[in-house]
Amino acid sequence: MTSATRFLAVAALAAALAAPAAHAAAPLPTVPALDLDRYVGVWHEIARYPNRFQESCAGDVTATYTRNADGTIGVVNACRKADGETMRAQGVARMVTPPATLAVRFAPAWLAWLPLVWGDYWVIDLADDYRYAVVGEPSREYLWVLARGPRLPDADWQRIVARLPALGYDPSRLVRTPAS
Repeated sequence: MTSATRFLAVAALAAALAAPAAHAAAPLPTVPALDLDRYVGVWHEIARYPNRFQESCAGDVTATYTRNADGTIGVVNACRKADGETMRAQGVARMVTPPATLAVRFAPAWLAWLPLVWGDYWVIDLADDYRYAVVGEPSREYLWVLARGPRLPDADWQRIVARLPALGYDPSRLVRTPAS
């Protein structure tokens, strides 16, 4: 494991430990259906709520999901740092409650039995053709807008931003992710 991967794993664990209790009055809804076979592949981060474990990411943020033989999803998050170096973190995701409530872990496998190493990964908006997805979690402290390419059509962006307040998210907190 490289130092960058170790750093991201420790940062993800710290973020999970520090996540505040859910403060929204209404439960966070997920999409009514999620086809994991369609969801796997490469996603480009379009925007996110700022967070500690991505502070070193300057742009070109991707998440690559693959199906594992045991039914879990392999996760590889990558980003370009300001110095041009690529930083990667490997993890695993598992379905918690179908159709779209997953948990993701970047901590070592030997810690998988600890609930606190698993972070919520809820798909809360998804294009019918899987060209974009919005991922959040119940406390509404974390949010990601993902797309299949490094850019998202403005009409899609406007639709997503307009829907966020109804989900309990503040769109003004979103930071767009630079892409090459």
